[in-house]
Amino acid sequence: MNKWVKLIADNSIVVMAVLVILLIIIPLPPAMADMMIVINMALSMMILIITMTIHDPLEFSIYPSILLLTTLFRLGINVSTTRNILSNGGDSGQIIKAFGDFVLQGNVVVGFVIYIVIVLMNFTVITKGAERVAEVSARFSLDAMPGKQMAIDSDLNAGLIDEREASRRRQNVQRESDFYGSMDGATKIVKGDSTMSIVTTAINLIGGTIVGMVQGGGSFTEVLNTYSIATVGDGLVGQIPSLLISTATGMIVTRAVAEGSLAEDISHEFTAQPRAFMIAGLMVLALTIIPGMPIVQIILAAAMFIGGGYMMQRKIEQEPEAVRTGQYQAAAARAGAPGGAAGQGAPATAAAGGQQGEAAEGAEQKPATEADFFKDVHNVYSLLTVEPVEMDFGYSLIPLADESVGGRLISRIVIFRRQYAQDMGFVVPSVRLRDSSNLGTNDYEIKIKGESVAKGEILTDYYLALTPEHPEREIEGIDTIEPAFGIPSKWIRADQRDKAELYGYTVIDPLSVMVSHLSEVVKAHSYELMTRQEVFRLVENLKKTAPELVAEAFPNLISYNLLQKVLTSLLKEGVSIKDLETIVETMVDVVTETGLPVKDIDSLVEQVRIALKRTITRMYCEDGTMRVVTLDADLERSMVSSLQKGESGYYLALSPDILQSLVKQVADTVKKFKALQQTPVILTSEVMRAHFYHLIEQFYPTVRVLSFNEIASNVQIQAIGSLRLETPEQRAATG
Repeated sequence: MNKWVKLIADNSIVVMAVLVILLIIIPLPPAMADMMIVINMALSMMILIITMTIHDPLEFSIYPSILLLTTLFRLGINVSTTRNILSNGGDSGQIIKAFGDFVLQGNVVVGFVIYIVIVLMNFTVITKGAERVAEVSARFSLDAMPGKQMAIDSDLNAGLIDEREASRRRQNVQRESDFYGSMDGATKIVKGDSTMSIVTTAINLIGGTIVGMVQGGGSFTEVLNTYSIATVGDGLVGQIPSLLISTATGMIVTRAVAEGSLAEDISHEFTAQPRAFMIAGLMVLALTIIPGMPIVQIILAAAMFIGGGYMMQRKIEQEPEAVRTGQYQAAAARAGAPGGAAGQGAPATAAAGGQQGEAAEGAEQKPATEADFFKDVHNVYSLLTVEPVEMDFGYSLIPLADESVGGRLISRIVIFRRQYAQDMGFVVPSVRLRDSSNLGTNDYEIKIKGESVAKGEILTDYYLALTPEHPEREIEGIDTIEPAFGIPSKWIRADQRDKAELYGYTVIDPLSVMVSHLSEVVKAHSYELMTRQEVFRLVENLKKTAPELVAEAFPNLISYNLLQKVLTSLLKEGVSIKDLETIVETMVDVVTETGLPVKDIDSLVEQVRIALKRTITRMYCEDGTMRVVTLDADLERSMVSSLQKGESGYYLALSPDILQSLVKQVADTVKKFKALQQTPVILTSEVMRAHFYHLIEQFYPTVRVLSFNEIASNVQIQAIGSLRLETPEQRAATG
């Protein structure tokens, strides 16, 4: 028995769908029809309450499917009640009769007018409005996907989230897009349901009158009275649930920027505007000067608004002093007020992630004047130090780094260093932060080993809105380019943030823009930061877990110089070196078993990459599939034949025409992968991989070139294009 109960429970939705379809075919007794009508109203009310209490539309992601089932259920009831009305002389249960009597109240004309108003209100206002909002939301959600994916990657790169959280957010972005796309189609079901209600109303009234006159034998007045009651009652029991479902549909698609339940959002946002309540109360009170107005009702309403606004104002003024102080400090930090890191003109210098007390200690030990300090020749040597990574910034950006006024730049950089070490196995050196009078007040500059590699501009009082591909509406702002990924953007005011998100823009705070730019620059130049000293540290760390391997490899078989070159090559192509044990083992095996000369770095790197194929596959594989662009067989043969041997090894000596054609085809490939929101991957043979990468890296350093041996066997390769050897005629045709 329990087995059958469990089976029915597990398939309850399937059973329900079958029963709903049977409602259309099998006649229902009036009493059973009353039961179905009550259940329909209860379900509709429950769905409306759920849409008003959820915090996020995705909490009710099954709504489009539920909408289809409830609409089918309502249509089944409608068919059954129509059948009863036409076949039972207008009798289809007590609920329909009670609703008809209540609305008509003995006056057929007035009752029908009220019923038509309800029908048109549902059809033209709520249903049409929900349909339009769902359509726009679906379009905005689709257009905003690239920006949201970019924001997730930015937070991941900055170390604010881990891979698991990033994966969860990506899934939510995909689910959100699918949800609003489904809602766009589901609103058409609601619209069709409203149209069908109007059709069945006409059938009940006209068809019922004809049946009553032909078969019943009563007078026209009696027949019209009987069937008008049944028609209005039947229409209302269908329209009320339809109205609830239409309202729920509009509710769920209009809450894209909600932060809590509907009650929480209304309470929070209305109570934050006491002045609006008091002004509205005064405006209502001014209506008393118009002759004939109901004075008592106006005064009561005005007193409610003015009194409510006054109480809200008192509550805001009685906030704890600490809260107001914190708000003031945050405002001062945003405005760059004195008292921060650069108060009184003092330099803001810190080593993010390193010894943050260095600058202060050095200042205490410094002589009274700069000239006296540099009289000691040993102190002059301090000027020769080159910092691995530096970030200089203008005066107005100092509060972002000054922790005394709530600046979080240093802590964000520390988080990024930790996350990058976990992902790539390389510890980014400390980032030296300095204020600079040579930069504009809103500018910053990133340096690698003392040389500038990137610059940017930040407006601390604004937010950066990434422009979607097809914005429905433009938003006012200062046009700019997002510095980390080159996305067209706008600097917008804080009060425009909600509007921008509603229009499909992805909004990022100024600090995240700066940290994302720094993290992308550091990742792009990480191979330059792989110094000999860092190699020593990595080997010493490996010695803790694999002492025998380190003793065997260093210095007899592998030199630190050779390991540095291999690690540098891997980091340059974005390959994680976290599995250092496998890297060293592979190098030992290659050197001892094949007798490979240590100067053939490319061949050694290729063997290491093959050993790291699971790591490489994970980086570019999505859901068990890797999308790639391949090399045409003719092109690869031509490239093999063009290999030339030089002093540093073999290199490709392609003709300028073929090289130009390849660069153009790679550019098209990059655009194709950009639309897919994936890193461009070109698949070649093991022999040509390194040579082809060295050929295109000067043009497109972010394109990843893999060989077939570097891909795990359990991955499905999906070729979305190929690079081919074009004839002179084809090159001329493509420009």
